Amino acid sequence: MKLLILSFYYQPDLSAGSFRTTALVKALLERLPPDAHIELITTLPNRYSSFSSEAPELEEHPRLTIRRIALPAHKSGMIDQTKAFLVYANRVRSIARNQHYDLVYSTSSRLMTASLGAFIARSQKTPLYLDIRDIFVDTIKDVLPKKMIWLIKPALSLLERFTIKSAKKVNLVSAGFLPYFKTRYPDQKYSLFTNGIDDEFLDVQTVKNNSNQNPVLNVVYAGNIGEGQGLHNIIPQLAKQFTGRLRFQIIGDGGRLPLLKEAIASAGCTNVELLSPVKRDTLIQVYQSADVLFLHLNDYDAFRKVLPSKVFEYAAMGKPIWAGIAGYSANFVFDHIENSAVFEPCDVVSAAKSFESLNISTIPRAGFIERFARVNIMRDMSEDILSLIEAH
Repeated sequence: MKLLILSFYYQPDLSAGSFRTTALVKALLERLPPDAHIELITTLPNRYSSFSSEAPELEEHPRLTIRRIALPAHKSGMIDQTKAFLVYANRVRSIARNQHYDLVYSTSSRLMTASLGAFIARSQKTPLYLDIRDIFVDTIKDVLPKKMIWLIKPALSLLERFTIKSAKKVNLVSAGFLPYFKTRYPDQKYSLFTNGIDDEFLDVQTVKNNSNQNPVLNVVYAGNIGEGQGLHNIIPQLAKQFTGRLRFQIIGDGGRLPLLKEAIASAGCTNVELLSPVKRDTLIQVYQSADVLFLHLNDYDAFRKVLPSKVFEYAAMGKPIWAGIAGYSANFVFDHIENSAVFEPCDVVSAAKSFESLNISTIPRAGFIERFARVNIMRDMSEDILSLIEAH
């Protein structure tokens, strides 16, 4: 038995896709028979231009082969990302051409890796299991110029149809995606295995702490700094309003970092610190030293369907969560995460008002952790994936 796994990101890269696929591979290896083999094709670490981590191009393990494809230097622009993906796609097709797989698994946020998986699965008449982490066709209408959308959306919609209809089963990481896909592809089979809390965060000993004597509270955001997060639309104004009360640490990189720097300078903020991405062990230490953990998504309709992976690691730390989110993710946080304050995206007045409802203390969230431990979610998902081989 041989499985092909396609994931543009994999450890030690820093991204939700990397963490998710790493955990899934571990779960699959625990359940596959001794003679089974996984071939995983990914890329050399490339998530952030400001962060690099060494990894071999080829790793051979008893039941796992990891191939990492070197990409040309690129940043967050669409043209750069397209060039990088084409290099990845060509190498994947070359590697897979002379192989036979019993199942193809592909995880994708921007549709293209999913479509690549669909192409290979169809060419080999092999079952395809898709893991969809974003609705690309829905998202582009909010983040790209209207003229460009008019040109490319029809083609992308056809590509999406080809991709989804090629799959034996589609997993959606957010239940907020379900209405979109069920309306368009009602005959498809769907599962809902979300992101979850990784072992590194489960191992942290969160101790209840009700006292906070800091005159200036430390608010931390860690993650991508792109159009989707819209930090440039909220952080400068918010920081200015809380001068003397809050200090903001923004850790990460992305296509909108220059815009954020410019907006901070224009607002005259002195209480915002911008830091480069860090490894997870360091990040956990930063979370532990924070008083409040901050999350924000831009005010776009497509983002009302998503469930950010950041929610899970934030919640595991027991810190107050201050989140500018709407739609499904807002309802999820409200329903499942105590001591969290949700405000309307890009709304400084709403953000300031919601902050006052937070209890500035560390309170363990044992029930949430038990329910959303990544190891449990990936165990169930791996069984769902393997059931396709048995049924084929």
